[in-house]
Amino acid sequence: MTRQPKAIAGSHKSGPNARMASGVTRRRRIVQWMRGRNGPVPGTELARHFRVSRQCVVQDIAILRAERNDILSTPQGYRLPAKQVPDGHRVVIACQHGPERTEEELQVFVDNGVRVLDVIVEHALYGEMRGSLMIESRADVQDFLRRWRSTKASLLSSLTRGVHLHTVEASKPEMIARARAELQSRGILLK
Repeated sequence: MTRQPKAIAGSHKSGPNARMASGVTRRRRIVQWMRGRNGPVPGTELARHFRVSRQCVVQDIAILRAERNDILSTPQGYRLPAKQVPDGHRVVIACQHGPERTEEELQVFVDNGVRVLDVIVEHALYGEMRGSLMIESRADVQDFLRRWRSTKASLLSSLTRGVHLHTVEASKPEMIARARAELQSRGILLK
């Protein structure tokens, strides 16, 4: 029986330094891989691609954010912020409604060609709380609703009696104006 030699101190093949180097390399590759993707990447897909646990991905994303990498966590998965469309128009719109009208509100936006980037509420204790949405189609709306129902999580607007803001974006200001007018006619727009 032949004995395997012990790892040499400082060797990059084993030990804590090897794990640290592999983590640094993996995180660099995660950002590179996400740049090559169009749209959000679910954490389970990242875990499968990099052959690590879902918890490892969560930790990697936290470290990347702490290193000032702008990574958004959306209901569809992790994504890098989209480059703003040239001549794109971005505004913040105030709304108020109960949870039963969430689908209606989101569909008004997307049906008018408006992308819903986030939801923002003003919490009495924590101040501004923001959740990334990145919803731009009816399919995105349905996916968001499915995830909401399956997790049974509360909407951020439930903390503020339905009052919330959305940062929205469209290629033309008329699209936002149409969505705003329709929300007002439905009693969702907060004046």
